[in-house]
Amino acid sequence: MAVKGNITPELIDRLRNGDILAFDYIYEQYSHKLFSFIFKILKDEAESDDIVQEVFVKIWESKDKIGDFQLLNSYIFTIAYNFSISLIRKKISSNGYLEHLKKASVLQNAPTAVSQIEFNELSSQVESLISKLPERQKQVYHLHREKGMTYLEIAEELGISKNTVENHMVKALKFLRGNIDTSLLVNALFVYMFL
Repeated sequence: MAVKGNITPELIDRLRNGDILAFDYIYEQYSHKLFSFIFKILKDEAESDDIVQEVFVKIWESKDKIGDFQLLNSYIFTIAYNFSISLIRKKISSNGYLEHLKKASVLQNAPTAVSQIEFNELSSQVESLISKLPERQKQVYHLHREKGMTYLEIAEELGISKNTVENHMVKALKFLRGNIDTSLLVNALFVYMFL
């Protein structure tokens, strides 16, 4: 086995050949610092832990494609970053999630005013997209995401079926996710984490 903390070309060769002990060693070397890195982005322990597991599943599944051992560090952290940003993109259409980020100080305590400006731009963009939704979708979205009502409660309030409520939410979220410019939030997170 390699000296602790030292990833060698031989270790990577063993990983590429499906050696589970080599994989375990790499996991042991990276899992804690990877968790810290992801937690800075997501501010959620359970989600950060899930992403760490996903990263190592991805590494195992693509072990035969791992090249230069000196690039392993950036490869692992790039996968982690991409998974984290992907999770944020899935949740970004929710105003509640934007507020969660704000309260978690991801943007508020950033070292420059740029992040707050970008956060405000992103919030405005979400509001603008919501205003473009068809009236019924807008109504359902508002009742569910902003008032916290369940699909059943919304169905009773609007006199429609629970399935119809669900369909409206699915369409609304699909529209929002497909049209939002998440690069604003990605830039803000980058400023917070690295500058």
